[in-house]
Amino acid sequence: MRVHLTATAAAAVRRGHPWVYRDGIAGGGGRATGAGDRRRGERAPRGGGGAAATGDVVELSAEGAPFLGRGLWDADSPIAVRVFQRAQAPALDERAIAERLERAFALRDGWFAGGDTTAYRLCNGEGDRVPSLVIDRYDRVAVVRLDGGMLAPWLDRLLPHLARALGARGVRSIGLRARGEAPSGDAPRGDADGKKLAHVHGPPLPDRLFVRETGVAMEVDLARGQKTGAFLDQRDNRARVRALAAGRRRVLNLFSYAGGFSVAAALGGAGRVTSVDSAPAAHATAQRTFRENGVDPAAHDFVTADAFDFLEKARARGDRYDLIISDPPSFAPSERAKPRALGAYRRLHAAVARVLDRGGVLCAASCSSHITAEDFLATLDDATLERDDLRVRAIHGQPEDHPTLPAWWEGRYLKFVVLE
Repeated sequence: MRVHLTATAAAAVRRGHPWVYRDGIAGGGGRATGAGDRRRGERAPRGGGGAAATGDVVELSAEGAPFLGRGLWDADSPIAVRVFQRAQAPALDERAIAERLERAFALRDGWFAGGDTTAYRLCNGEGDRVPSLVIDRYDRVAVVRLDGGMLAPWLDRLLPHLARALGARGVRSIGLRARGEAPSGDAPRGDADGKKLAHVHGPPLPDRLFVRETGVAMEVDLARGQKTGAFLDQRDNRARVRALAAGRRRVLNLFSYAGGFSVAAALGGAGRVTSVDSAPAAHATAQRTFRENGVDPAAHDFVTADAFDFLEKARARGDRYDLIISDPPSFAPSERAKPRALGAYRRLHAAVARVLDRGGVLCAASCSSHITAEDFLATLDDATLERDDLRVRAIHGQPEDHPTLPAWWEGRYLKFVVLE
C-alpha cells in the first residue's frame, strides 16, 4: 500500500518526525489505497488491492520523492501512520521491529547495574524508534503499553521475541496494558486510564509489588495503577526532591498519587509531609511505601481532598510550607484544551504561592506536550504568583530511559521547574 503525503507532511518525515496525521495525506480523504477500494478499517486480503487496515505496512511518497519511508497504518487514529523506516531495506516485519527492541534494551543494560533501581523504561516508543510501543520494567515484571491500535495485530508475532530478550535480562512475566483483549492472553483485569491489564507471558502477574528507585522502595499497583503502574518519568525528580527536603519543616505534596515525592521528602529529612490527593486508595499505597522504607506514616498527613479546595482552606488557616511539590494530571490533553489548561495552571500556581513561605522552594510540574516550557514558565511569573522573591533554579525533564527525537517535540512533554 502507498500513502502520498502533502509537502508539509513529507518535510516532517524527512526531518525524522515519526507521525503522519490524517490531514497530511494528499487526496483520497486520508486513506491509504491500493488497486481496489474497501471500507475504512476493513482488512484487505494479503497480496490484493484495497484500502489499508490497521496494522498494515504502508510506503510513504510525495511529489518528487517516490520513496520517503515505511510505516504502519492506523485506520481509526488521527495519526494515520507511525513511521518506522526511512530506508528501503530491510523489509518492515516482526524481525526488524524485534531488532529495534533489542537495541533499546541493550542501550539500558549498563544503566541500572547494582540493584538500586529495579523499575525503569525499557522502550520509549517513538523515542526508541519503535512507534507506539512502551515497555516498563518492574523488577521481574514488564508491562507493555500501546498508544493506538496499529501494533496490536503484530503482538502475537512479537511476543516470542520479547519473551526471549526480556527473559535474558531477568524478566519473567509480561503484561499488556491496552484497550480490549490481549492476543492469546488471559482475560484482562483491573483498569487504569481506561486500559485493561492482561497477562500474556510467564508466571501470573501480581496485583502489587515493591521495586527500588535510586535505593528507595516504592509500591507499584500493576492492576489498577496509572499508565503502566507508576510514573517512572519522575524518578530523577523524586531524587531531587529528596535532596531539597533536607532541613525543611513542612512539605506539601499536591496530587500526591502513590506518594513518591512524599516518601522522598520524608527520607530527605523533612519534618512533616502533607500528601493531598482525591483518591483515598492512593494514600493507602503511599502509606505502605512509607512503612517499607522504615518511615512511620502516622508522623505525616494524608489528606483526601481536591487540591484547589485544600489550598483555599490552608490559606484561610494561615498554613505555610517551605517546600511544595505540584504535579497535577495533564490539564491539556489536546491542543484545543491548551487555553483552558494555561488558565488552570495559573490558578493553581497562584494558590500555591499564597501558602509558600518566604525562603521556600516550589517544584511545579507539567506532563502535557501541548504546553511548552515557555508556556509553563508564563504561569509561574511574578504577576501570576503575586510575589517577586522567587527565581528559576532549574528546569528538568524526563530521565535518560525516556529518550526522544530531535524532530519529535511531542516527546519532550515533561517540565519540572524548581523555583526558590
